[in-house]
This record gives sequence, C-alpha cells and structure tokens, in this order.
Amino acid sequence: MRPIDDAVCPASSFSAAEREAVYHAIMTRRDVRSQFLPDPLPDDLVTRLLTAAHHAPSVGFMQPWNFILVKSAEVRARVRDAFLKANEEAARMFDGERQEKYRSLRLEGIVEAPIGICVTCDPSRSGSVVLGRTHNPRMDSYSTVCAIQNLWLAARAEGVGIGWVSIFREGDLKEILGIPDHIEVVAWLCAGFVDRLYDEPELAVKGWRQRMPLDELVFHDGWGQIKT
Repeated sequence: MRPIDDAVCPASSFSAAEREAVYHAIMTRRDVRSQFLPDPLPDDLVTRLLTAAHHAPSVGFMQPWNFILVKSAEVRARVRDAFLKANEEAARMFDGERQEKYRSLRLEGIVEAPIGICVTCDPSRSGSVVLGRTHNPRMDSYSTVCAIQNLWLAARAEGVGIGWVSIFREGDLKEILGIPDHIEVVAWLCAGFVDRLYDEPELAVKGWRQRMPLDELVFHDGWGQIKT
C-alpha cells in the first residue's frame, strides 16, 4: 500500500493500469459464504483493511465507526447461534417454494471464517449537532457503510473474502460483544482467505435475484424520467 498523505493529494486521473485495478476490484467483489479457508489473516493485512475502512468519507468528518475483531472460536460460536435463531425467524417469513429455496441458501460463514469484524456506528461521537447531519439523522450510519465498502474493496485486492451477515437481532450481538445501548450495530463481516469466487453474485447464480439493468435505474432531471 502506498503511504497516504492527507495534506497533498494530486487531482490527476489514475494511469490506465491503476484505473483497471480499481474497476476490477469493484466488478469482482463478492459476498462470500462458504469458500473460506482456515488460514488466519496476518495482523498487518488486517491493519491494512482497517486503514482502508478508516479513510472512508464521513459526514462532518465524524468518523462514527468502530471495529470489533473477533477471533475467539467461542465468541463466534455464540454469534452463529444468534444468527441461526434469527435465520429461522426469517425463513418463516417466506411461503412455500420460496421458503424451501431460502432454507437451501448458505447465508453465513461465521465459524468457518478465521475472523469476524463487527462494524458499529457511534451517533454521539461528534455531539448532538453534526455538520451535514442536521436534516438527515442517518448520515452517520451511511458514513459507516462507506467504511465497510472501502474495507471490502481493499479485501478483494488482497485476495481476502468478505461475507456480510445481516440476519441478527441487534440486541443479541450487543449482549454477546458488550456493545453499549447507544451504539448501532451496522454489520458483522466474516473475513478470510478464499479458494474461489463466483463469477456472478451467489444469489444470482442460484436464481434468487438477478442484477437489474442499469438503464432501468437511471432517471434524468426527475423521478421516472427516462432519457430519449
């Protein structure tokens, strides 16, 4: 990783090779569930991923994120149990064939991945009035998601798989990890080396959802207005 100088940053475009590398990371990033290898991630690599996350944009430069690194097999087993409870609740929300298909999906790799990263958001970090959050109280959460995306793309460049597990009751994770009440849990990330990645998102490969055409999602000068 190149040294980062926050004071001086040339505004020129990247070279063709650098641009290609950025887009390659974006296009080949995948949500990993079952391809984790047991090898531990080196501490310096984890630090690079967290450094990338910490350089994400944040509204009012509030930097609301924290990262809880969980290597303990016992703690990860408790997190897996919390997932299984919530996942059963989720399965019952679907009917018939769709429920069967849901139950067939592998939706987490909590105990298989060598490390879990719980990403949280502290809405109190910059006080009650934050520049840029005055009219949208969710901007701190959105900033935290930017940090997750930075981490994810850095992980792709490092050959590290990331799986975002969202099927939890937040209170369960807070109890397991000792997270204060006012802190928001944004993500549990499974992280580890992988032996392969799907060419397309796994849910698309398994027929759950397909990527929507971009031209159906782009409007011009107002909602629903398609360029002619």
